[in-house]
Amino acid sequence: MLGFWSTTKNLLLAQYANIGGQAIIEGVMMRSPNAFVIAIRLQSGKIRLRSDQWFGFAQKHPVFRKPFFRGIILLIEAMFNGIFALNYSSQVAISEEKHDQDFKLDWAIILSIALSFVFAIFLFVFIPHAATIGLSETLSLDWDLKGLSFHFFDGFVKACVLIFYIYLIGQIPDVKRVFEYHGAEHKAIATFEAGELLTPENAKKFSRFHPRCGTSFVFFVLFVSIVLYSSLFSMIELAKDFSFIEKHLLALIFKIIFVFPIAGISYEILKLAGKYPSKKVFKVISFPGLLLQRLTTNEPDLEQLEVALSSIKTVLSLEEKNKLNEIDKKILNVEEVDIKNISELERPYSTIKDFLES
Repeated sequence: MLGFWSTTKNLLLAQYANIGGQAIIEGVMMRSPNAFVIAIRLQSGKIRLRSDQWFGFAQKHPVFRKPFFRGIILLIEAMFNGIFALNYSSQVAISEEKHDQDFKLDWAIILSIALSFVFAIFLFVFIPHAATIGLSETLSLDWDLKGLSFHFFDGFVKACVLIFYIYLIGQIPDVKRVFEYHGAEHKAIATFEAGELLTPENAKKFSRFHPRCGTSFVFFVLFVSIVLYSSLFSMIELAKDFSFIEKHLLALIFKIIFVFPIAGISYEILKLAGKYPSKKVFKVISFPGLLLQRLTTNEPDLEQLEVALSSIKTVLSLEEKNKLNEIDKKILNVEEVDIKNISELERPYSTIKDFLES
């Protein structure tokens, strides 16, 4: 087993250090460049693994692997993956029957993504902008869209809304459990990145905070938006004959349009922060996000760590199969397998099902 891990580590560590995940209901989703795995703790105590190969949009269109473009595509894919994984985990929570479903961009997923986007725009674009206008008018501050003050306060309100929203939902017992799995996800990835054996005992010693977390990404988005909007509105002249309301509606439209470019820039900063965590500049800009992770992550127990590690081990095995066969086409069907514990994933296999039946 140690020999296998050493070989696997050397093969995968450098290339797939950007493995990422998401906490879901009683489980963790892990995604790598070519694999997508969901691991869920069942009420029976077993771990259900749903595995599939993943081929993102950027693999078919290399231009979207380039800096800035890749962040936009990954954001869209992350929304799709996250909603799919949450829907799947909620189905398993209701009934432990196997579903064996493939990725389908059906209307339910599209509607969920659309509603999530609209809610996020309302909460983090419209409300902060309106609040900034309200304060400026009430206190006669005469903040102009061209000035830094308007956009700095707008960003401050966004941060306050975000913190209050996370704190509020964090009081829900089920969400607290999800935050524990969020901590488990971070510890599992940190264990892999450190090149250590993927065991719950090893993972427990790592921090539940991670510089590449989506929470840190949100703060990078806030920072970039302040800089970009201040620069943008200082360079362009909104129609002089527009009314006060029309100018601010136009500004809101600009902000919505620039959501994805800002995400692309923020993603590049996030990658650099994850690559050079010891650099002072990245320590400083990562600090707010790491601080916020105190709200979005809780300390997991060994059983939760086992679930997260089972997910990442399965992802690594699928990556190994893809790498060793040097292929770029789908070679595995969707699989759902229940395992008793992580020790059943200690050696290489072609598929989960094949290994367990061998």
